[in-house]
Amino acid sequence: MSPRARVTLIAAAAAALAAGGTVAVAVLTAHDKGGARPQPPSQPLRGVPPLALDLGVRIDPQARDLRRAAQLYEGKRRAAAGRIFARYRSVQARVGAAFSAWPDTSLLRLERLARARPSDSFVLLHLGWARFWAGHGDEANAAWERAAAAQPDSFSAQRADDVLHPRFPAGEPFFVPSFSFPAQLTRLPAPQQLAALARAARRPDVRAKLLYGLALQRLGHRLAARPEYDAAAKRAPGDPEAQVAAAVGHFDKSRPADAFSRLGPLTRRFPHAATVRFHLGLLLFWLSRVQPGAVAEGERQLRLAEAVEPGSPLAREAKRFLARLERRAKQQ
Repeated sequence: MSPRARVTLIAAAAAALAAGGTVAVAVLTAHDKGGARPQPPSQPLRGVPPLALDLGVRIDPQARDLRRAAQLYEGKRRAAAGRIFARYRSVQARVGAAFSAWPDTSLLRLERLARARPSDSFVLLHLGWARFWAGHGDEANAAWERAAAAQPDSFSAQRADDVLHPRFPAGEPFFVPSFSFPAQLTRLPAPQQLAALARAARRPDVRAKLLYGLALQRLGHRLAARPEYDAAAKRAPGDPEAQVAAAVGHFDKSRPADAFSRLGPLTRRFPHAATVRFHLGLLLFWLSRVQPGAVAEGERQLRLAEAVEPGSPLAREAKRFLARLERRAKQQ
């Protein structure tokens, strides 16, 4: 997810039902890039390492400038990006400035920054990329492992986890609600949206907890999202959406069985709930590279989602998802 996408109407985007844009993309592109870790290089790589800022919902002047610099960096206008990054002394600006000057003294600057901030997942993630691009594959892996462990409830740790699990798509599966996001919040700036969701989630409101959990999940705070989902599930044991959210929220690439052990039994408890079949299908696609037959079974679950609640929001999403898969299969 790009920095711009993460900051623009975070909460509204979190509740969107567009599987083609927010759910299916990571799975459908898994065999193209996903979370794949490149093969350890025997010599320095050409080009520049990826840069992944983690600014959350910040909209202050520095955050806006850093996002602009990141866009310039991605657009191969590194000199212009470097001039913007050089205006600031924040950690993210310093990493951006070092990468914009690649190769020069970039790796040395990242090594020094990592020594000064040994528990900063953002720094360690980029130290891994810098080492990898310099041809130090084993040392890169060590940095990524530290990044994943240092601040596990961060976007940077999630990116490091992606690299460490190359057989999974990048990111993680999100809970997809069938209900709409409160319209009055969509007009607020992203920080106010998030604050409003947090306030609402403190009330005994199941849907508010689900939406806040989803917003946290999309921002990379997957561990903070889990208690929100779990609280919703505890408060509404007969609500299939709350139960599904709690199951999906516990997906972990190191232990995918944790989520499936929660989600699978829901097919018996809620045999006519599209949300159960839809999310089971979604999670199965996340196993497309590691479990034979996962794709076929995922497609079957999506068809069941269409069948058990014809015309429902998630039945329509399942249909769109299947259409995307069919078109992609024909292109290959």
